[in-house]
Amino acid sequence: MQAKTIMRKIIKIDESRCDGCGLCAGACHEGAIVMEGGKAKLVSESYCDGLGDCIGECPRGAISFETREAAEYDEDAVRERMSAIKQPEATAKTPNLPCGCPGSMARELGGQVGNTSPARDSANMPTSGGVASSLRNWPVQMTLIPVTAPYLKNAALLVAADCTAFAFPAFHSELLPGRVCLIGCPKLDEVSFYREKLAGIIRENGIRSIDVAYMEVPCCNGLLAAVREAVREAGVPTPVRKVRISLEGEVLECEWL
Repeated sequence: MQAKTIMRKIIKIDESRCDGCGLCAGACHEGAIVMEGGKAKLVSESYCDGLGDCIGECPRGAISFETREAAEYDEDAVRERMSAIKQPEATAKTPNLPCGCPGSMARELGGQVGNTSPARDSANMPTSGGVASSLRNWPVQMTLIPVTAPYLKNAALLVAADCTAFAFPAFHSELLPGRVCLIGCPKLDEVSFYREKLAGIIRENGIRSIDVAYMEVPCCNGLLAAVREAVREAGVPTPVRKVRISLEGEVLECEWL
């Protein structure tokens, strides 16, 4: 049965402003907002009561009210939805995180040494070999990192193309130490989004410097261009160093711009 539509007040999400922090999803008591592709989305008009608990939680001003024809608020449907959401949580004993996905909650890491004890179940199980991880933040995908993540304050950034960590053997020992890592692919993702996201990060956080690690292939130049444009757009003088890596894992260029 199709829901009846009426003229009423309902939230509106401006995806161009949304940085994927997920605070609105956590503030919505009706489960009307979900995180998809690093953006907040209204999952169903009938779940939104129009009261706007989510609006005050958005640090980017991406949520507002509008009055338009929309499906009526369905309290019974909301009750069923929230019951379905809570049931798996109770079974898995996993907390309901505001980002909508436990794996994308912003966390600051300590850079711990991996487990080097012998594998008990299989002789072929890989280990870290005693090499320390220099990763200090999670998530690392640029789309998922909130502009307001606490570890961005006064940070030095490493903006890295996805493939660099696989091609460059010393990624953890030479590029990552002391830096917050943001990764992306200028060929597969929207470079204009990266530019806007980075400009916001630079404006809001007093970024000290940015290292850009990218591959020698032509499409990877888009990542360096996005960073340089973001610095200009932010209007904040920020030192940028480019690190161009070959397919064989050698550093071809390393210089400040």
